[in-house]
Amino acid sequence: MEKDLLADYNEDYNKKPECSDDLDDFFEEFMDSQPIFKDKSVLQSNYLPAKIQHREVYLKEIAKILAPALRKERPSNIIIYGKTGTGKTLCTSYVLNKMTNIATAKSIPLKIISINCKLKRVADTEYRILLEILKELGVEKKASTGYSTNELYKDLYVALDDQKRNIILVLDEIDSLIKKAGDEILYNLTRINPELKKSEITLVGITNDLTIMDTVDARAKSSLNEEEIVFHPYDAMMIQDILNDRAELAFQPNVLDEAVIPKCAAYMAREHGDARRALELLRFAGELAERDGADKVRPEHIDNADKRTERNRILDIIKSQPKQFQLVNYSIIKTSLKEKVNVVTNKKSQIVEPTTTGAVYDYYNKLAKDLRMPTLSLRRISDIIIELEVSGLITFKILSKGRYGRTRFISIPLPKTLYTEVLNILAEDLNLV
Repeated sequence: MEKDLLADYNEDYNKKPECSDDLDDFFEEFMDSQPIFKDKSVLQSNYLPAKIQHREVYLKEIAKILAPALRKERPSNIIIYGKTGTGKTLCTSYVLNKMTNIATAKSIPLKIISINCKLKRVADTEYRILLEILKELGVEKKASTGYSTNELYKDLYVALDDQKRNIILVLDEIDSLIKKAGDEILYNLTRINPELKKSEITLVGITNDLTIMDTVDARAKSSLNEEEIVFHPYDAMMIQDILNDRAELAFQPNVLDEAVIPKCAAYMAREHGDARRALELLRFAGELAERDGADKVRPEHIDNADKRTERNRILDIIKSQPKQFQLVNYSIIKTSLKEKVNVVTNKKSQIVEPTTTGAVYDYYNKLAKDLRMPTLSLRRISDIIIELEVSGLITFKILSKGRYGRTRFISIPLPKTLYTEVLNILAEDLNLV
């Protein structure tokens, strides 16, 4: 199936180039054709709907915890857990948006600061987080000036007290920050309140890593003293309701085949109930239908959209990686593949199990020497592993082993159908074939 898709791409690219007149005609026809979409933005991840379906319990929980801020009291810190696409960020934004409207209307001193910790060069280290918070508080600092972290914290104390209000600081993808910068920032931010005289700060952490707080130092965890909310995945019927609701606003009347939304919902329920990806899939299917000149979005457009989005994203990232990244990525996959023997049939098969940084480094070292490539330090390999996790090619959990330290267990979330293709691409780029 993937080879057929690749052949379609090659056929498109090998066609005779269109002249400018052909393109003029194409654009004229496109402008004159009946559009499939009415408002495509409704299907985008940053869209905030007027009503959020199937998340009423979570909305009420978040609201109850944060409501004291409207009485000028400091709410409890919260950590919100849940898999990608379960509505964590959407629900948090919805509640805080309502609170902001009330605070503005009633002149209640409340400020919301939301930061995505996965954004590189913006908020993926303690230093950058502090710069971003200060920027939101109206204090501009140039990252290249070379302030110390202690100086930034002193500036933060002053800026917070100058605000004379409750501050709710939302750290989305907080697991990325903890994995890269450690848990010291959580301790420092939660210890700010005793230093403040006129303002108070509350932390809201959002994460898709259900075990991330197990890796946090006991001192930081005690200081955080957070409440926890765990979002459960949507099922197929819930996703179908969400898609129906958004589709009515996003598409022109009668352009969706009746089987499209059930098929899209079924795909995503199979993939851990990811509503965000379901909306992206429906949007892309609509775009493919428009490109085909179709008058309707049909089930085959969902199939093609699913193949292209997942496969192309992964392969594009892998092909564009620097050689050292490819070498680490190859080592992760090779050390994750294990041979299993069926005791009844005595047949051998390959299974995928989590690997460790140590196993990856040993394999990498040997391979780099065989290829006569410079070998990087274990610390640099750990940095690359974090970068691979940020790009979505791997996931990992850090488990504490007491006095023996911490071990990082690395897993590969690739679709099984792509393992061989990814290994072949990496082997070819690394001259292993």
